Amino acid sequence: MHFETGHIYHIYNQGNNRDKIFFEEKNYYFFLEKLKTHVIPFSDILAWCLMPNHFHLLVYITKTESDFDPEKNKSETRARSLQQSIGIMLASYTRAINQSYNRSGSLFRKETKAICVTKVDKIARSWLNSQGVTMVNAVIPENQYPNICFNYILFNPLKDRLVKKNEDWKFSSYADTINLRKGKLISRERIREFGLEVNENDEE
Repeated sequence: MHFETGHIYHIYNQGNNRDKIFFEEKNYYFFLEKLKTHVIPFSDILAWCLMPNHFHLLVYITKTESDFDPEKNKSETRARSLQQSIGIMLASYTRAINQSYNRSGSLFRKETKAICVTKVDKIARSWLNSQGVTMVNAVIPENQYPNICFNYILFNPLKDRLVKKNEDWKFSSYADTINLRKGKLISRERIREFGLEVNENDEE
């Protein structure tokens, strides 16, 4: 992963061998707490979605390194890159899941993807399926468009038929974005700045 400040990135990963990464409701909430500690210090979150075997984040990078103490009980702090912080987050989550469910080994695929969606000139709707996860086709630069990715992430549960109405999936920022919920994880100001809008046609 490589990050530059002032750009939007689509960050995603899935369970190793396409297995689940969330086994019960409390796992989703635990992962969201991890996001606050390991991603928020570097970015503004524009959209997020946690699915049973993968996750998606759309983030605006405010800095690529941050000085903070994740344990908050030591006086010493150290510089950490966003890439390192994401790795630590996933490793920490994996250890907790392995301990809780008497399992061992990796939980996530080895490589977390981070695709920049703001270095583009054109837009074209296109999706692809990679290793069991449907995602924006980011191979062709003209398909890396922020609003397409924004809506793809928000409507992911509906596209994967986990729910009949998108607002019924509570582990995404959709309800926050359309003001059905007052979640504080997303940056509404940054969403407005980039003109990101929910396109209800994407649910069809």
